[in-house]
Amino acid sequence: MQSDDLREYRPVRGGRPGDRYVKVVEPYAAEFRRRAPGHLIASERVLEPESGLGRLADVLRKLVIGRRIATDNEAQERLGPVKGLAIFASDNISSSAYATEEIMRVVVVAGAGALAATTLPLTFAIVAVLLIVVTSYQQTIRAYPSGGGSYVVASDNLGRFPGLMAAGALLTDYVLTVAVSVAAGVAALTSIFPVLYEPRVWVGVGFIALLWVGNLRGLQESANIFAVPTYIYFVAIFSLLAYGTWLVVTGGLPPYSAPPEWADAVPLEGLGLLLVLRAFAAGSVALTGTEAVSNGVQAFRPPEARNAGLVLILMGGLFASIFIGISFLASQLGVIPDPSEQETVISQIARTLFGAHTPFHYLIQLSTAFLLVLAANTAFAGFPRLASILGKDRFLPRQFQYRGDRLAYSFGIMVLAVVAAGLLIGFEGSVTNLIPLYTVGVFIAFTLSQSGMVVHWWRLRDEVRGWRWRAGLNGLGALATGVVAIIVGVAKFALGAWIILLLIPLLIGLMWSIGRHYRSVEAALAVDPASSALPRRVAPRVLVPISRIDRATLSALAFATSISADVTAIHVSNDAEDLAQIRQEWERWGGPVSLVILESPYRALMGPLMAYIDATDREDPAQPTTIVLPEFVPSHFWEYPLHNQTALRLKLRLFFRRNTVVVDVPYHLG
Repeated sequence: MQSDDLREYRPVRGGRPGDRYVKVVEPYAAEFRRRAPGHLIASERVLEPESGLGRLADVLRKLVIGRRIATDNEAQERLGPVKGLAIFASDNISSSAYATEEIMRVVVVAGAGALAATTLPLTFAIVAVLLIVVTSYQQTIRAYPSGGGSYVVASDNLGRFPGLMAAGALLTDYVLTVAVSVAAGVAALTSIFPVLYEPRVWVGVGFIALLWVGNLRGLQESANIFAVPTYIYFVAIFSLLAYGTWLVVTGGLPPYSAPPEWADAVPLEGLGLLLVLRAFAAGSVALTGTEAVSNGVQAFRPPEARNAGLVLILMGGLFASIFIGISFLASQLGVIPDPSEQETVISQIARTLFGAHTPFHYLIQLSTAFLLVLAANTAFAGFPRLASILGKDRFLPRQFQYRGDRLAYSFGIMVLAVVAAGLLIGFEGSVTNLIPLYTVGVFIAFTLSQSGMVVHWWRLRDEVRGWRWRAGLNGLGALATGVVAIIVGVAKFALGAWIILLLIPLLIGLMWSIGRHYRSVEAALAVDPASSALPRRVAPRVLVPISRIDRATLSALAFATSISADVTAIHVSNDAEDLAQIRQEWERWGGPVSLVILESPYRALMGPLMAYIDATDREDPAQPTTIVLPEFVPSHFWEYPLHNQTALRLKLRLFFRRNTVVVDVPYHLG
């Protein structure tokens, strides 16, 4: 019988004398599919658990996450423009729900007149910057259809350090996107359900947990879950804006009055340039999420660049319309932001136009709340992809490259959820407290990306027609976002932006250190490709710690003698009767292995054993040491904690010991 990759060839006699046949038998055909000699493909059956508890856990996993998706089916997980808009554009579009309010919260200190005079002009200024950014990123998507966004563009054209700066800025921005979006969504809920105001932090943590699970189901599944609320929001908010605009045109706008204590709660000051810049910086939060589309181009169906570019244009148009509309109605009504953050500006507009606690008021607030929460999904789509690219480039742990059963980057999703939840708890779920940390990182990434594109077009000046206007467009984008980055950094520095400006260099240093570690390990483990010889190994000395003479011990000793002639059994005890008994049992057994008894008068086990191993090493440091551990496997998993604890402790102690190999020899009961 010959064997070839689990395929057996068995000679079979025919029905007549002299007939011989070869029967091909594949006993593991259900577990493996043979693609070529030496190349087997595992089937899903190899992942099916054998125990009853394991099967129950597998059923629960499938209910929560879904069935496994093979890598060959990855193309089916890609998104078209309709679902892509819900996944990659919800962050940017949803920020229009609170960007107007953030402008007003800064300007309100100059009085109601300043609110009406500055809110709409600042809105138009921010939309103009968005137009430049969207147009610039269209070129980035076409030039880098493989995705990666600011990190890849900056790394390729400006160097590794600027690339890591862009990556650090984006990673912090993605975490803040989740925290701010969820906090804003919960704030929208508390506007109509005041009972949720006190536990708002834990409501937000619950939403993050739901997003975590939803994204573990994969990109297509999460799009199916989250697309419907996004489009309900579009219908609701555009209905609100259309009705409000109609009332303004026809002169039927109802009167608005804020509680007197709201105005009294705000200390007044003059409207100066610094206040205007602070308001512009606060409203610039609306531009976050623009880069997510360029980071995830490969998540779209072919043609990837065209679909991603279409989503980017739709995103910019929808955002600008909603942002301008909300600012316009807020200015016309004379809305004042609630100092306690219990009722949002959108809620006040809807309440004024349609009446408090009417069905449309609830529809506006619920759809806004769900969109704001789901806007965090943009970060769940972008952060794991960027982290996987950094892991592939060896600037983050390689675990970030791991994709789970549903082709989702499970480790990155988990890290993002945990860190964002911690941030939400630390800042008590307050949008106003979180906003100063926001947008600084994203504008740094914008500036580096657009600067990198200028260098990109310069390098291709002999190959690309119209490179001058392309470079000029990206240069304008770099200038605009660079100016905004400086404004945001200066205006928000004392309010908390200094934390991000300190955190980004720390992240760069961390990623650089991780990269240096991986490079040094790779250099140390590298082999000469011209040499096929295995390294020469000396036969090891083998030590077998034993507690008694039983079947598990004899199985371990049998294995030890099969790999070396230098085998010693070791027994550690402080009990005189136990020492005498083990000696008698050993002599009665009469095997070919010598026994060393270590008496421990201070009742310690690990210390004497480690000291003896060290002493044998000193006899011949060049000879490797192999520790063979006899372990029996109980019949039931719940019995395992009752056994093998000493072996576990010994393995932990020996794991970092040089020139030492630890071998488990399991003996299964039953």
